[in-house]
Amino acid sequence: MTHAVDDSHDPALRSWVASAQLPGTDFPIQNLAYGRFRRTDSGEPWRVGVAIGQQVLDLKLAFEQCPWSQQVYASLAPLARGELTALMSAPVAQRRSLRSALSHALREGSDVEPFLQICLVDQSEIELSLPCAIGDYTDFYAGIHHAMAIGKLFRPDQPLLPNYKWLPIGYHGRSSSIRVSGHAFHRPVGQLRSEAPQPHVAPSRRLDYELELGALIGAGNELGDAIPMADAEDRLFGLVLLNDWSARDVQAWEYQPLGPFLAKNFATTLSPWVVTMEALAPYREAFVRPEGDPPPLPYLDSEAHRAQGAIDIRLEAWLQTARMRAAGEPAVRLSTSSFRDSYWSFAQMLAHHTLGGCNLQTGDLFGSGTQSGAGPGEGGSLIELSNGGRQPITLPNGETRSFLQDGDSVSLRGWCEREGRARIGFGECTATVLPARVPACAAV
Repeated sequence: MTHAVDDSHDPALRSWVASAQLPGTDFPIQNLAYGRFRRTDSGEPWRVGVAIGQQVLDLKLAFEQCPWSQQVYASLAPLARGELTALMSAPVAQRRSLRSALSHALREGSDVEPFLQICLVDQSEIELSLPCAIGDYTDFYAGIHHAMAIGKLFRPDQPLLPNYKWLPIGYHGRSSSIRVSGHAFHRPVGQLRSEAPQPHVAPSRRLDYELELGALIGAGNELGDAIPMADAEDRLFGLVLLNDWSARDVQAWEYQPLGPFLAKNFATTLSPWVVTMEALAPYREAFVRPEGDPPPLPYLDSEAHRAQGAIDIRLEAWLQTARMRAAGEPAVRLSTSSFRDSYWSFAQMLAHHTLGGCNLQTGDLFGSGTQSGAGPGEGGSLIELSNGGRQPITLPNGETRSFLQDGDSVSLRGWCEREGRARIGFGECTATVLPARVPACAAV
């Protein structure tokens, strides 16, 4: 497992794309996040681009217009066709080589600037899709502060179940309902517990967001072959923001004994830009368990992981209600947290997922589970922030929220920032709640 920091991470680097130098930009030249886009209402095929400041470098045009080495041409060819998966499954050395070539091409003083100037598209003029086809989706439960908070609400005497500190707990999610940031979805309908002898069907009244990160798998493995920790990092292509929306009341009735079902399968939202593992190298930290906690079993541990297995990614959740939007009022921040508090890393999740021989495939998605902090205002969901709905949050305009209402828009944000390093970010992960559509067959 290697997390090489090279000249592409140099905080002094400047791009000839002026907006890449704007303070607070998520996409300076040190990031080079990938996404799939097309010009709005153009009907053109999706193509892969690289976010740079407020622009996108269209890699289809860059492939056609700019002189590259044969090695770079080979890496760009599938991207020009709109296929990110070829790069995702490529060896790490090839991914780094293309990152280096793009970094040099976009730097101030680059000889190829005249060729690439015509390959830029303003981000305000594009629409984005999911970065790749997602075959399978596994959501984990790696945020220990979230697990403790939820456990205290339902099991005060035993907030954490006995297996929590021994293995990354997860469940199989629904990939067909994953959508890219900017979409809207209908409030889910499900069976709810009732005071009557039988449950009833109704729209969820306890709709919640979950502040998570997602990891996209690069190269997969053959059925029956476990991936050891020594190789796990290299099988991860990059990270995105992820909101795994939850219908808490539906979940409370249905989850025993097999876990979430309709409470989770109605919508999952991803941010469109993939921040590569290579871009995240400068923000690595030692992966340390709290004193007194059991060490991971050997297949979930390595010396390299202990030295650099954690990543300092700062996370936020923001809310804009329909009333705020109508009044022209901006979103308000609900919470902050950091991925460095995660109890399990994505590498450990991957090693555990394949322990029994499960074959992962390029483009499979892992969710981290809700990332909460230990302090006030660090809950990654409304059920935590409102103490199970018993203490509603008061917003600046006087509205209150225990759970989400129709018209609410939730935006997740994330970035890495460290002294002596550039700030890089993920963009936004936003979706809006629409009123429920109760099927006629379920109407009372």
